[in-house]
Amino acid sequence: MTERHPGRMNFIPGWRLVFTALCVLLAGCGKHPPTIPVIINSEVSPQPVRVGSVTVTFRISDSASKPVSNARIQLEGDMTHPGMAPVLGEAKEIEAGHYKGVLQLNMPGDWVVLGHVILADGRKFEPQIRINGVQSN
Repeated sequence: MTERHPGRMNFIPGWRLVFTALCVLLAGCGKHPPTIPVIINSEVSPQPVRVGSVTVTFRISDSASKPVSNARIQLEGDMTHPGMAPVLGEAKEIEAGHYKGVLQLNMPGDWVVLGHVILADGRKFEPQIRINGVQSN
């Protein structure tokens, strides 16, 4: 039997065990599942790359080679020297795990294309493609 004290909470014996078990249970439920690594392969065509329209392709798969769908990919093409405005585009999913977009490279020289990738689970990646020696038409 528990004794009552004014202004104090009284608990039945064993409350600590119940409280501890509840905390462990709730903490376990709040953990996120382990993240699965992804593999991102990219390419630019046509080759050799010339000023004008280029196609940027990404293939995204998990470690078991299964396609990763429903990603959003924004493309950003930057010249390697400062002072140039970037060219922007978007790669759309054309089949499971296969994304394709177009950029308009407006000058000859060296470029870096960034893919701002956001997977369906919220993870973010920024694969980078170096394009050296874009040629004039």
